[in-house]
Amino acid sequence: RVVFTTHTPELAGNEAHSVPLLNSMGFFNGLTIDQVNELVHPEHGILNYTLTALRMAKKANGVSQLHGEVSRKMWGGNDGICEIGAITNAQNRTYWQDTLLEKACSKDNDDALAERKKYLKYKLFRVVANQTGKLFDPNVLTLVWARRFAGYKRANLLLSDFDRFLKIVNNKEFPIQMIWAGKPYPEDYSAINIFNEIYWKTKDLPNCTVLTGYELWLSAHLKKGSDLWLNNPRMYHEASGTSGMTAAMNGSINLSIPDGWVPEFAKHGKNSFIIPKADDSLSVEERDFEEAKNLLDLLENEIIPMYYKSPSKWTKIVKAGMTDVLPFFDGGRMAREYYEQMYWPEAITSAKKEKEAALSA
Repeated sequence: RVVFTTHTPELAGNEAHSVPLLNSMGFFNGLTIDQVNELVHPEHGILNYTLTALRMAKKANGVSQLHGEVSRKMWGGNDGICEIGAITNAQNRTYWQDTLLEKACSKDNDDALAERKKYLKYKLFRVVANQTGKLFDPNVLTLVWARRFAGYKRANLLLSDFDRFLKIVNNKEFPIQMIWAGKPYPEDYSAINIFNEIYWKTKDLPNCTVLTGYELWLSAHLKKGSDLWLNNPRMYHEASGTSGMTAAMNGSINLSIPDGWVPEFAKHGKNSFIIPKADDSLSVEERDFEEAKNLLDLLENEIIPMYYKSPSKWTKIVKAGMTDVLPFFDGGRMAREYYEQMYWPEAITSAKKEKEAALSA
């Protein structure tokens, strides 16, 4: 009667602890060590929470189709685990989508779409001014990287070649504005260092800023007020990544590594921009270096010139993103799939058979 959703391939999200330690803390609720060993077969006295759940559940799922594949490779070599499928995450359009943007897009009214987007950028830039004192221009291409700060999410990838980054942000002919926002976990010192690095490297740049926090109201402003939504995790480390869904709902084009949910949605140059991934056989450092170069190449050679030189083409991509993200990435589809595939599949099958029998009678 148990089903299990695994949410991350990251080691930190798949905890493992000593069985004696857990037992001393009452973790097993009265079970003896022998009973624990018989039920879940902890290896070398260590209980891995995810592996235990996979052994005790009837069925499990990852949170995107790619994450399902990654999870099967990650856990498939272990004895006694259940089937691992995949149900791709989604977001609630009613909560996140700006109704006037949606109306302009559905009526194919480019002028209304541009006017509303400019107003939403202005609202976001008031938040920027209040937090940082920096004054952003709603007529300028605006990139946003906003989510939890974690090492694998590579918030600082854009700064890897800092001289080249400075060349791009100081280009007066094709100006850009860059916003980072989010929080690291309090004891994730690596992520805290990344946050601090970005802050100190960009604090004197008038068109780059770091916002503190990522609460719902700020998240909504960032998605509605951005032109580009940057997502550049290390490949196969992002289980899903739902922020890009709500960004697309609000006319912000995804600029992303093809990880998580993105391969199910993105068509480069049609509804999004895809950062070419490095060869999987390379080292972590080599992949970071190559993908940073690919990101800067894409910005400098394709994206930024398109925004200023081909506004109609840009608008076409914006509208395609808004159209293509729905209805599949709306929460209704996700809830239905959990119900049909995970929570009550036998009942659904039985109901279908009864209906078919009634229709054929």
